[in-house]
Amino acid sequence: MVDTQAASASTENSGEAHARASMVWDAWGSPAGHKPLSEQIRGLLTQVFGVSGEPATRRDEGDVPLRASALTPDQHAGLVAVVGAENLSIDHRDRLLRAGGKSTPDLLRRRAEGEQDAPDAVAFPADHDEVLAVLKYCAANAIAVVPFGGGTSVVGGLDPARGEFPAVIALDLRRLDTLTDVDPVSGTATLGAGLTGPQAEELLARHGLSLGHFPQSFEYATIGGFAATRSSGQASAGYGRFDDMIQRFRIATPAGDLDLGRAPASAAGPDLRELFSGSEGTLGIITEVTLRVHPVPETTGYQAWSFPDFATGAAALRAVIQAGAAPTVMRLSDEAETGLNLARAGDIGGAAVGGCLAVTTFEGTAAHVAARSTEAAALLAATGGTALGEGPAREWEHGRFAAPYLRDALLDVGVLCETLETATTWSNLDNLKAKVTAALVDALGLPALVMCHISHTYPTGASLYFTVVAKQAQDPIAGWAVAKKAAGDAIVAAGGTITHHHAIGADHRPWMTDEIGDLGVQVLRAVKNAVDPTGILNPGKLIP
Repeated sequence: MVDTQAASASTENSGEAHARASMVWDAWGSPAGHKPLSEQIRGLLTQVFGVSGEPATRRDEGDVPLRASALTPDQHAGLVAVVGAENLSIDHRDRLLRAGGKSTPDLLRRRAEGEQDAPDAVAFPADHDEVLAVLKYCAANAIAVVPFGGGTSVVGGLDPARGEFPAVIALDLRRLDTLTDVDPVSGTATLGAGLTGPQAEELLARHGLSLGHFPQSFEYATIGGFAATRSSGQASAGYGRFDDMIQRFRIATPAGDLDLGRAPASAAGPDLRELFSGSEGTLGIITEVTLRVHPVPETTGYQAWSFPDFATGAAALRAVIQAGAAPTVMRLSDEAETGLNLARAGDIGGAAVGGCLAVTTFEGTAAHVAARSTEAAALLAATGGTALGEGPAREWEHGRFAAPYLRDALLDVGVLCETLETATTWSNLDNLKAKVTAALVDALGLPALVMCHISHTYPTGASLYFTVVAKQAQDPIAGWAVAKKAAGDAIVAAGGTITHHHAIGADHRPWMTDEIGDLGVQVLRAVKNAVDPTGILNPGKLIP
């Protein structure tokens, strides 16, 4: 093992110093990432959706009224005694920035007039012991706790719901930002739950290592958030989902500590790591994760492909994954997404690609990349693919974190843009895609545009990721709620999972019983009662 001396991603951990770059309060990401729509695109939106194309004026965060903090003076003093006065905030901006996640309904609510709900305070614990102490204090004093990492949830997982409690705090884990151990022999590293994706990669790179987990939320989401939602990165074909990487958990619960994972595999009963992976802060707070890591790739190869239609492209991806020749990244966009070039750089316009665009990348040693890319290319060509060269694949990689900014720009001009995802077996893929697309179009009406891509592949099936663009209804939140219910019902009826990597949160909770059955719900409630008997952890999420 390597002595990391608890290498930290931050230089200081108190007061304003625990303010790493946060996302803006009413949109995705940083102001630098926001770009106005071109005149050409505004004209297209006017033609298709009848909107003016002129962005609406947005409020300054200081002008947004918040629900008054419900913490009593005694409760405030009690929490200060645990984390220190400089690490408990009732500041307007701190509360507003933790008022929820970044789904389209979240952002529409932010932009609406009137009072906004927000946590009553934000606590910034320093380490596992302080997290545990905060939970014990809140359990004893009827305060709900919502864990907060990067704020990227798109399923209502961060809503400051109070449940039966008079007050709720956001437990911001950003100070848990250390790399505490590296074992290069075993290929593992132990990381604090508050590290963002870029921070984790920077710390690991000092040891020549990488996690290789790059979801679209990578720039802001955290190690703890990845684990708590069963995140799946864009390179999952090569490195696996985040839950595949987990070797060990350290978890704080109101009932005490859990330290799970003594070996890569064990026959010592059910694996409790599986129980807490995907638990979304409802069963405990993940404070530390030991993960499988790999050497920083020596080189990356790129290759894009065109297929005449989605079914042909899906069959080609299936051939590759079932042959064991999977690239590091492998995705396929349908005709609609390819035609608008959303498959390439998270934007509209640019050079057209006919049919359906597939993107592949290969990482590793030069010899590995050459061998794997040659094998995959032969399979893709044999199943109907036409090679397009490196360009579209490199363009996709360059813009792969940018798509949410386009959504914000569309919302600004009165156009709804939202995503949802599911997964199923290869034999059911076409049926599921058709049923969800029809449900969304029926609910939203024309000229709604529904686009789809295969984002992750497995030997037995794949995920489908839908992007929906439509004119905003007079009440856009209610309008999307109707479409979301129609899509969720269609997913369940067609045999898909209600979520592949976005998690359950509050938004998918109505379908959780369909997912795991009545007895499965009872099992989750029993576990909840054991680790969180007073029910303070993230009320209203995950468990029906």
